[in-house]
Amino acid sequence: MSFASISALSPLDGRYAGKLAPLRPLMSEQGYMHRRVQVEVAWFVHLSDAGFPEFKPLSSGARTYLLNLVRNFSEADALAIKQIEKTTNHDVKAVEYWIKSKFESRPELLKATEFVHFACTSEDINNTSHALQLRSARDVVVLPGLDRLLLKLRDMARAHADVPMLSRTHGQTASPTTVGKEIANVVVRLQAACDRIAGVRILAKMNGAVGNYNAHLAAWPDFDWEAFSRRVVETPEASAESGVAPWGLGLHFQPFSIQIEPHDYMAELFDAVARANTILIDFSRDVWGYVSLGYFKQKLREGEVGSSTMPHKVNPIDFENAEGNLGLANALLRHLSEKLPISRWQRDLTDSTVLRNMGVALGYAVLAYESLSTGLGKLELNEPALAADLDASWEVLAEPIQTVMRRHGLAQPYEQLKKFTRGAPMTRELMQGFIAGLDIPQADRDRLLAMTPASYTGKAAELARRV
Repeated sequence: MSFASISALSPLDGRYAGKLAPLRPLMSEQGYMHRRVQVEVAWFVHLSDAGFPEFKPLSSGARTYLLNLVRNFSEADALAIKQIEKTTNHDVKAVEYWIKSKFESRPELLKATEFVHFACTSEDINNTSHALQLRSARDVVVLPGLDRLLLKLRDMARAHADVPMLSRTHGQTASPTTVGKEIANVVVRLQAACDRIAGVRILAKMNGAVGNYNAHLAAWPDFDWEAFSRRVVETPEASAESGVAPWGLGLHFQPFSIQIEPHDYMAELFDAVARANTILIDFSRDVWGYVSLGYFKQKLREGEVGSSTMPHKVNPIDFENAEGNLGLANALLRHLSEKLPISRWQRDLTDSTVLRNMGVALGYAVLAYESLSTGLGKLELNEPALAADLDASWEVLAEPIQTVMRRHGLAQPYEQLKKFTRGAPMTRELMQGFIAGLDIPQADRDRLLAMTPASYTGKAAELARRV
């Protein structure tokens, strides 16, 4: 099954394979199998503790053995399950048979072998496994990647809080801001998006073929299967630090479902990630534009080539790469969020093949976060270019001048400034000549005369330092 990365069909496992190493153990098929084994074992151990006379509590030795099946799950184990699947043509049944095969040398476990996958439908195992995968991917890879971006952006916002910059609303010169304030805007938006991602409750159900505990109650009609299922789902997950671990999954219990967990939480999670990605697309395009204007320079790397024919070029490739991969991620995430909550009657199989692409969607997002982080690390502020742009844009002071004129009741201040500034190049001398002729108190006249495009930034610096 191994192949050279250069022959991979997906660039995530080819060109960019090394950058996605942290995500691969969580969202690959091997990661999916690993979680299935974890769920099957957790269900099995809980059954042994349920008080059924037919299935006595497992010994500590048996529990340790089962715990090690989960903790030490390897690529060889995954391949062994795939080999079984060639016969079963059913992936969950292959996992069940693999676990049972591990009982053959242990009489205690062999005696209880038919309690593996007891009363479960495949989706009881699959939906909980997907939930575990998504929780790990979110908490271990996606949010840390976004957090690293947030830290970089927050540092930049504070470092450049006082550096004035010309705004460009509709692409035209507009009231100045500061570099730090524009980055702070992104920080606040992205932090809110991260909070939404982190706040999604990851749900799981373990209630049988159509969500009613039919088979469970056929075996033990007087047992509270719903409470038992909730206990399996919500008991904290095994940790590497614990001795004999608590046998639970640490998820949120879904009490109502058809054969599948409805996937609404998945849609919520994917929408939340897509929203963060959209914010970063917006930011990537803005930075690309600022590089084009010369507001930022890019640090040179020895041997790097910007163009095959134009030696002078240093292209903003990291921001372009990020924008492209964020777009791919969002296309997949939005399909996932629109499709997954829809299932014909009690179950159809259209979700199964789609769910196998969750790692692809998140992979493109994670790749983009790394590109953005790399790109931000290359940026150097070009303050002379920022200052020159401001000094060539004295027309932006038409706003404060007409606003002060309004305060003092002068006639048609907006119309006067419109006639004075539109279509004509503005200079310091022209603007200050206009101010000198205004019938306003001397203190306000002096304040306007002292104002420059670079000083007209309002509370931008204060707001930037606040994030």
